[in-house]
Amino acid sequence: MKRILLFTFVIILIPFLIIGLNNKEKILYKIKYGSINNKVIKVKRVSSGKIEEIPLEEYVIGVVAGEMPASFNMEALKSQSVASRTYALKKAESTKKDYDVLDNTSNQVYLDYNDMKEKWKSSYEVNLNKVKQAVTSTKGEVILYNNDLIDAMFFSTSNGYTENSGDIFSNSLPYLVSVESNWDKEESPVFSSLVSVTKTEFLFNLNLASDNYIKVNNVEKTNTGRVKNITINNKKFKSDEIKKAFNLKSTSFDISIENDNVIFNVNGYGHGVGMSQYGANGMAKDGSNYKEILNHYYKNCEIKKIN
Repeated sequence: MKRILLFTFVIILIPFLIIGLNNKEKILYKIKYGSINNKVIKVKRVSSGKIEEIPLEEYVIGVVAGEMPASFNMEALKSQSVASRTYALKKAESTKKDYDVLDNTSNQVYLDYNDMKEKWKSSYEVNLNKVKQAVTSTKGEVILYNNDLIDAMFFSTSNGYTENSGDIFSNSLPYLVSVESNWDKEESPVFSSLVSVTKTEFLFNLNLASDNYIKVNNVEKTNTGRVKNITINNKKFKSDEIKKAFNLKSTSFDISIENDNVIFNVNGYGHGVGMSQYGANGMAKDGSNYKEILNHYYKNCEIKKIN
């Protein structure tokens, strides 16, 4: 009996001795997350309400196609692939619903092949092959913090800096902290935008008395220049309320009044937390590879292959 137990122990131990530390880590990740080779993501199609089960890597192809221009540098597309894969697996890990993700900007924009054909038209084959290359070359790679999948948030364009997660959302995550992103100003066509409304429209949208009187004060901003709270005619607003009321691209804005108009000067596009997509493309153009891009925007994280 002892010989049988000893033999069994040796059989179990030998593979660990042969494969070494790195592969032992892979086995530990598989134990924790399961094999992702056969992983499917349950995607709720908002337009139809249907839930589709899509193989993980196919899903990532659809997300990269939906979330990042195919004209971007290959290393930027790879960084998006890893971020989107991580985001989906994190959602699947924590969901309490009958689906993992929505197919729109509430989570990640997902396009199926028909959507891609409609979007890319004559460039469909070229763009699809490029996106597939980015995804397959990073197959199974995810971003981990302390061996846990991160909440791999991303957005279009910063105002020159990304934002601390705690200044935008309810929880502060140690890997989603503000970093410089000075590529965006040159790279992004939506770095600066301007919205102009009449005073009447301004007051109406904010449900304020329409007496043509406007006083803006007590503007509270984050360290990166994004508005947190603002007082207008003695009423305090959260920046998201202003952003939504006037369809602003971000909460990094200044307000000025010119004659009968209220002018919003806006910088950036999106919530500002995590990876800036146009910043990633700028880094790639400057010679950074996708791991360097991800390590810049997600601090103190590791990129691991877990399939």
